[in-house]
Amino acid sequence: MNHPDLFLVSIVRTLVEVALLSLLGQGAVGLLAGARRASNPIYRLFQVVTRPVIRLTRWLAPTAILDRHLPVLAFFLVFWLWILLAYAKRVLCQWNGLAAC
Repeated sequence: MNHPDLFLVSIVRTLVEVALLSLLGQGAVGLLAGARRASNPIYRLFQVVTRPVIRLTRWLAPTAILDRHLPVLAFFLVFWLWILLAYAKRVLCQWNGLAAC
């Protein structure tokens, strides 16, 4: 690949997609498992994957936001970051004269 900027945006966008889908999966398993979600191994796996995103959201969010609302806020922040990276990728493709990205 001759375009390192496009490659970097693609890598970051892929990592954001993993975080986004992990947050979505954690929410789905949390709804299905109910009160016993803390003992669910799949839910705990999703917690390990999403922990950096939740910590970053806690650092960015005001203290008035409760900890139980952080995953929802993290999902929306990561979603908008994913949209922003898609736009950046599109712009980089246009600048580099690439038709299909």
